[in-house]
Amino acid sequence: MSDLDLNSLLGADDDEGPARRRGRGGSRRGSGRRRRRRRNRGRFIAPLLAFVVLAGIIGGGGYYGYMWLNDALVPDDYTGQGTGEVVIEIQSGQSASDVAVELERKGVVASVRAFTNAIANAGASASLQPGSYKLRKGMSAESAVALLDPDKRQRERVTIKEGLRLSDTLTTLAEETGLPLNEFKAAAKDVEGLDLPSYAKGKLEGYAFPATFEVQPKTTPQQILAAMVDRYKKTAKSVELEDGAKDLGHTPHEIVIIASIIQAEAGRYEDMPKIARVIYNRLEREPPMKLAMDSTVMYALNKYRTAATFAETKIKNKYNTYRYEGLPPGPIANPGDHAIEAALNPAKGDWLYFVATDPKSKVTKFATTEAERQALLAEYRANGG
Repeated sequence: MSDLDLNSLLGADDDEGPARRRGRGGSRRGSGRRRRRRRNRGRFIAPLLAFVVLAGIIGGGGYYGYMWLNDALVPDDYTGQGTGEVVIEIQSGQSASDVAVELERKGVVASVRAFTNAIANAGASASLQPGSYKLRKGMSAESAVALLDPDKRQRERVTIKEGLRLSDTLTTLAEETGLPLNEFKAAAKDVEGLDLPSYAKGKLEGYAFPATFEVQPKTTPQQILAAMVDRYKKTAKSVELEDGAKDLGHTPHEIVIIASIIQAEAGRYEDMPKIARVIYNRLEREPPMKLAMDSTVMYALNKYRTAATFAETKIKNKYNTYRYEGLPPGPIANPGDHAIEAALNPAKGDWLYFVATDPKSKVTKFATTEAERQALLAEYRANGG
């Protein structure tokens, strides 16, 4: 391109042409003006070219930039409470962002950003606690945050049946919670940690109250056993066990021992007050009559039959109530509400014997004399006992 063509393109004045053609022959003043014009034209061209390039970039990528910006400011989110059920497990140390990724992966929330925004707005980012939570698929992030409240964590329910020995209770707890059995055994010996009643003589047997307990993910064996002891204390208080024991001429510990025998011997709740009366009648006879309870012998032998053999009734063990008078040294099981209440409120009667005459229906019959007892034993054998 010629100088003329370039000058024309840049908008040069017509009177400049002759001076350019004359070369160096122009005046010094005219030459200065031309240099200033070229500098001015350069300052104009640079911004113009930058604008053209920027316009091209925006024109080609503006849509995607808009979409990115829109997603950051207004992220995808569901509406409503969602449907179905999804269990989310929050692990120790997980951040709100970690949880958000899992929620999006399982279809609970529409996007990570929606959840992190919602939990930040709720001021709950630092409130997430480890545990299992029930949520739903396709729910709004705000609703998801509400269901991740620590108070709404799933709690594992563990039910301990009435009348279990402590050894069986600990085994059941270990199986149901997945915690090591050895830890339960160690916790059972921690008298101070369990806050046992002073009259328990430092042993948990009889005081690990049978009930249904809710166990959270981080609950320890000691905390579980302590909760069972606490449940016993609440029952003891509600039935006024200490005052009732005093009225009956026994210590609270002896009442728990009696209740444990009642629990082990009874097949039905309605028979418990009568069994309690048999125990008291034998203890109060002059001279005292041996309790002769098969359940105490089975406890001593760590067996589970309902009837002891003649040889078994001769073992030298303080829990053998066929051999030794009075109550055994401690409870033989963990009694429930009904057994404790029966021990405190025995039925009125002069019975000295009882026999489970029909093992299948668990019917128990009562007798006052030895002859009546023998008749009940014959009935028991006739029913396959």
